[in-house]
Amino acid sequence: MGNPLLPREKSPFLIQALEEADREKPEDYKRYFDRLFPLFRSITGDGARKTHDILSEIMPLQRIETPSGSQVFDWTVPKEWVVREAYVVTPKGERILDIRDSNLHLVNYSQPFRGKVSREELDKHLHSLPELPAAVPYVISYYAPRWGFCLTQNMRDRLEDGEYEVVIDTEHIDGSMTISETVLPGEETKEVLITAYTCHPSMANHELSGPLVTAFVHRRLASLPKRRLTYRFVYAPETIGSITYLSLRGEHLLKNLAAGYVCNSLGMPTHFTCKKTRRENSLSDRAALHALPFFGDKELQVREFFPSHGSDERQYNSPGFNLPVGVLARTIYGEYPEYHTSLDNPDFISFEALAESADAIFAVCSVLDKNAVYERTMPYCEPFMTKYGLYPTLSGRRKIEDYSKGMMWLLNYADGEHDLLSIAERSGFDFWMLDDIARVCLDAGIIRLKK
Repeated sequence: MGNPLLPREKSPFLIQALEEADREKPEDYKRYFDRLFPLFRSITGDGARKTHDILSEIMPLQRIETPSGSQVFDWTVPKEWVVREAYVVTPKGERILDIRDSNLHLVNYSQPFRGKVSREELDKHLHSLPELPAAVPYVISYYAPRWGFCLTQNMRDRLEDGEYEVVIDTEHIDGSMTISETVLPGEETKEVLITAYTCHPSMANHELSGPLVTAFVHRRLASLPKRRLTYRFVYAPETIGSITYLSLRGEHLLKNLAAGYVCNSLGMPTHFTCKKTRRENSLSDRAALHALPFFGDKELQVREFFPSHGSDERQYNSPGFNLPVGVLARTIYGEYPEYHTSLDNPDFISFEALAESADAIFAVCSVLDKNAVYERTMPYCEPFMTKYGLYPTLSGRRKIEDYSKGMMWLLNYADGEHDLLSIAERSGFDFWMLDDIARVCLDAGIIRLKK
């Protein structure tokens, strides 16, 4: 079999599976991206709502507004953050660090402040990255009251002594936090969760790639004539959003979730990464590990589950839930220097990479949806294949190498115990070829779906 994580050539059967759905073009991503990128997002507020409004043009979304002060497990939904303006005036009268120039200049969730301060005092409220002197960092302070600005180290080094005027016109009000969801029904009630967060301002890869790619994955799945599984899409602010969502839907997910993924950092034309679930060898892990090597031109990177840092997968995998939710990414969060900085900008991503990421996630969903357990109708010895027109002459699109070998694998493991994905894992053959073989054998009456 060789290394199963190395890049694999797409078979005609995988290509056909991708073409079963309505696929978007790279320019479709750009059209929505250009509208979403300037929005001032945070864990609450109008920027998040406007983001959900735009995503709802791609897919239907139902809004959930959770009031400030709501208790969600050990957390409290914070007050809504309202931002009107923020800037600094230098001793020479130059206006700098204006949020109209960059959303990242203001520390996210800053307290209001107006006044004049010395260069020394101002410096206590400034954030920069000496190791990336041309980057503006993304800094948050959701749960500790403070104010501050972010700037490049180069700019910070040039600030002169003197008196600076600081204007931060913000307010924390009793409002609500916005979550959106949609459920795409299938023939079965078992669900696949696809989720991304919508709280990071002006970062192309770490924020917008996730919501955009998953929204188009929804459009693709919705275009299929039928789906076996039900698909649940959720958009929420990171951490507090998933905690709140689990307080609302956790019991339902415990009963119905078959697999799930947090999707982010999908815009770079690099390798794919799968962060596995807390469970050992979950269906989520297996489907991703099989499908993702068909995409990208470098070896699939696999990360075991770790709770020390990360994204919303920590909440879904918390001990009380232990839901099979992993992460699908390209170069994953924290593993590229531009992460959480102004360098994660439109020039940093590729719209072609976004479209390929949608292909990859759709392929993972295809594995989940087509996976089934089969059993032989005549389990003793091999069927007389010629009798059914299946051997040795294979007609039409089934004239491909290894098709008859794959059929032998399927017929041997169609024992009511092994699912189709496990046969692909054992044999090294591509799942979509085995799915095609299964349909041929079903038509011939030599296997049946296990009930």
